Amino acid sequence: MKKLAILTLLFTSVNFFAQSPWTKNKDEGYVQLSYTTISNYDKLFGKDNDIILPRKISDNTLQLYGEYGLTDKTTLLTVLPLKILSGINDKIIAGNIQLGVKHNFYNKKWLISGQLNVEMNISEYDATSGLRSGYDAWTFTPMVLAGRGFDRWYIQAFTGVDLRTNDYSSSFKLGGEMGYKAIDWLWIAGFLDGVASLKNGDIMLPAENLATGLYVNDQSFAAFGLKFIGEFNDSFGANIGFGGAFAGRRVAKAPAISFGLYQKF
Repeated sequence: MKKLAILTLLFTSVNFFAQSPWTKNKDEGYVQLSYTTISNYDKLFGKDNDIILPRKISDNTLQLYGEYGLTDKTTLLTVLPLKILSGINDKIIAGNIQLGVKHNFYNKKWLISGQLNVEMNISEYDATSGLRSGYDAWTFTPMVLAGRGFDRWYIQAFTGVDLRTNDYSSSFKLGGEMGYKAIDWLWIAGFLDGVASLKNGDIMLPAENLATGLYVNDQSFAAFGLKFIGEFNDSFGANIGFGGAFAGRRVAKAPAISFGLYQKF
């Protein structure tokens, strides 16, 4: 059996809670500061064979994620990323900000919620290095989320579509997660995550951008991963996550690890 490659999960730190069906109670909040690092990759998943890049790329993200309970069933959320990219020359450029709303429609043992995220097109692009901090498009992501909690474990799943402007292809997304409370202060969770390009966009990106694998068109992957969530007390904790890939297209082959600290209020 071929050795499974590690996939660049640029969204790992967001996924800890952003695709959960559970909403906050009114006036409750959650804030997480995370750091994701993907260092010195020089290969992308290709259609048949790996794509070898002309130089090594490093992609690091410092990210603030927040949730606020507008009502007991409706939660507002935001993602504020700062991208730190390096190729030819180091660049520190902001990523695309995301805003979202999640609403719980059903809560009888199983929860079913709907969510809509909007990713603003405020990314930056360096023509010399080909480094890009986000898609050069607005992205609208409607999702359906379901889950159920038990005494010491939980299960959740989601499905949705990334609808992008500016001639980028849209994508279908599907994922699931199961977590277990191993000891009083530690949760361990495994997840599956997939994105499939609908190939309905024909944007022509510069060759320099294609040679980085950063926010190019028609990216797809099938991934798995593991998360550890440590609870220091009822309101403060830390998490770490990493993922691997069964397959992919136009995404980096390099290890990605995320660290985060969170506070509930």
